[in-house]
Amino acid sequence: MSLSLEIARILLPVVIIGGISVFVILRMEYKDKKGTLGKKETKSAENLLDSLIPLGTMSGCVVAVLLSIFTPVSFLYAMAWGSGIGLLFGYFAYEIYSQKRESNLPE
Repeated sequence: MSLSLEIARILLPVVIIGGISVFVILRMEYKDKKGTLGKKETKSAENLLDSLIPLGTMSGCVVAVLLSIFTPVSFLYAMAWGSGIGLLFGYFAYEIYSQKRESNLPE
């Protein structure tokens, strides 16, 4: 019984984070083929839009490091969850920011 629980505990992050990664990659590929990737008028806004997913992943890693320092959670376990959840939050930020209009442009 304990062996099966240990195997499930090891494989659960791999399966969930892998699913998140596949979801984000397939959604971005679909948006690219459809031609609906987010575009912004200014270069700085476009750079921010392109950087949101990697920034989400890095911020998730930072949160995971802090979590593993202050709690008894394993470092590798926290890094896997942090980077995966950060990737998902970065994708959501990308979706939200790509639909916003720039406020300094006339309508």
